[in-house]
Amino acid sequence: MHHSLPTPLTHAILGAVLLSLSGLSVAQDKTLNLYSARHYQTDEALYANFTQATGIKINRVDADDAGILARLKAEGAASPADVILLVDAARLGKGEADGLFRSIKSAALEAAIPASLRAQPTADGTSWFGFSTRARVVVYDKLKVKKEDVDTYEELAEPKNKGLLCTRSGSHPYNLSLFGSQMEHMGEAKTEAWLKGLVANMARSPKGGDTDQIKAVASGECGVALSNTYYIARLMRSTAPEDKAVMDKVGVVFPNQQSWGTHLNIAGAAVAKHAKNVAAATQFLEYLAKPEAQNYFANGNNEWPVVASVKLSNPALQAMSGGAFKAETVPVSKVAANQARVQQMLDRVGYK
Repeated sequence: MHHSLPTPLTHAILGAVLLSLSGLSVAQDKTLNLYSARHYQTDEALYANFTQATGIKINRVDADDAGILARLKAEGAASPADVILLVDAARLGKGEADGLFRSIKSAALEAAIPASLRAQPTADGTSWFGFSTRARVVVYDKLKVKKEDVDTYEELAEPKNKGLLCTRSGSHPYNLSLFGSQMEHMGEAKTEAWLKGLVANMARSPKGGDTDQIKAVASGECGVALSNTYYIARLMRSTAPEDKAVMDKVGVVFPNQQSWGTHLNIAGAAVAKHAKNVAAATQFLEYLAKPEAQNYFANGNNEWPVVASVKLSNPALQAMSGGAFKAETVPVSKVAANQARVQQMLDRVGYK
């Protein structure tokens, strides 16, 4: 008699163990761990609606893009992250290059999101997708500067704008992406010469964020600056008298309407390389491409939806763009791939 337990009891215990294990996996599947660089109050409704529709709870960790990528690297295979939300093509490209994302195959996402706004596909699928866009536009002093002198990115480097230009750091992802897109349009040599021209035209050393550049134009410190559209829309929608005063003094131009169009950047998402809940993570990305999510994702933070069938209902963006504008069609994956070479150019021309 070598059996210490009768067989039926062994089966019962084994069954109970398996049942508790399967219960454990169900419990795990009901939670999605999200690392997010989007710090927008309006996204709360987006997550709540997903949980309501699917029963999957969202645990969110907030950090900036660079912090999230550093954390994923440090955590390695032990990372609890399922979904990564980032707010820039250069950062998404870096995450992909560093092997931090898992490629997925989703017919729904491929149908909904234009090829130019997602990663280049591989045999394994696609590693990241854009879910909203923002344009990088020119803000100028309506009293001092003529619109036609600043209605292309190239003109910002011309002698006529000497001493007028203000930007945030050249190495900030929003600028790296703009410069990477210019490289796709103009080639390397011309882009470097253009960056040198931008440095020569600075009113002051690069500092602060996009909102600071807009305010510096309004105060007369600068004549012209670069900004993402949602910073301008925030000031337009603000009820604060000082914000209204700022917007009264500045004009906004969507550059390069007669050539290749205005530069677009994206906010996007990826499934983490070591995600434990790949199916739920994929489901969440597919949810972000649905019309109701697109409305929150875009309009809540003054961005444009990426899904063509979703209509914009944001008065500030409509007023700013005149309802429509010509956007560039260069794939954001190429823009992201150019960032290392752009950074070397910035170092050479002394763009801080």
